Amino acid sequence: MNAALVRKLRLVTGIVALVALVLDQVTKQWVLTSLLPCLSGPAGPECAVNSPFIEVTGFFNMVVAWNFGVSFSMFYSQHDLMPFALSLLAVAICGALLWWNRHNDRGLVALATGMVVGGAIGNVIDRFRFGAVADFLDFHVAGWHWPAFNVADCCIVVGVGLLLIDGLFSGDERR
Repeated sequence: MNAALVRKLRLVTGIVALVALVLDQVTKQWVLTSLLPCLSGPAGPECAVNSPFIEVTGFFNMVVAWNFGVSFSMFYSQHDLMPFALSLLAVAICGALLWWNRHNDRGLVALATGMVVGGAIGNVIDRFRFGAVADFLDFHVAGWHWPAFNVADCCIVVGVGLLLIDGLFSGDERR
C-alpha cells in the first residue's frame, strides 16, 4: 500500500467533508433567513414562515420542514433527548467510517466517505442548534411529494451509493 497515496486520500476525504458541511450550512442559513424567514422570532421548529412554500417549478418547491427523526422522519420524536441520541449515533457512524477508511487507497471511497461525514455533521449541527434538522427541498409529481430533504441528505445518499458501487464493483483484489 502506498503511504503517500493514503495520506492524499485522507486529505481528499477531509476536504470533501468540509465542502459538504459548508454547502449544507450555507444553504440552510440562506433558506431560513432570506428565502423563507421566520416571522415569529429566531429560526427553529416553532417558527412561522413568511409563506408555506415557494413554487420553483411544476415539480419542485422550496419549503421549511423540520425533521425530528432521521431519514423519512423515522424514529420521529420530540423528546428532549432525541436530538442528542441521534447526534451521538451520527458521530459514532462517522467515527466508524473514518476508522474503516484509515488505510483506504481508492479515490471513490475517499470521496464517498467525505460526503457521508460532511452531510452527517451538517445534520448534527442542526440538531444542536434547533433540536431538529431543517429540510427545504420538496419534489413532487401528481400530488405525491417526496419527503423534504436538504444538501446534507443529498451528500449522505450519494456518498452511501458510491460506497455501495465501490463495494459491488471493486473486484476481489481490491477488498
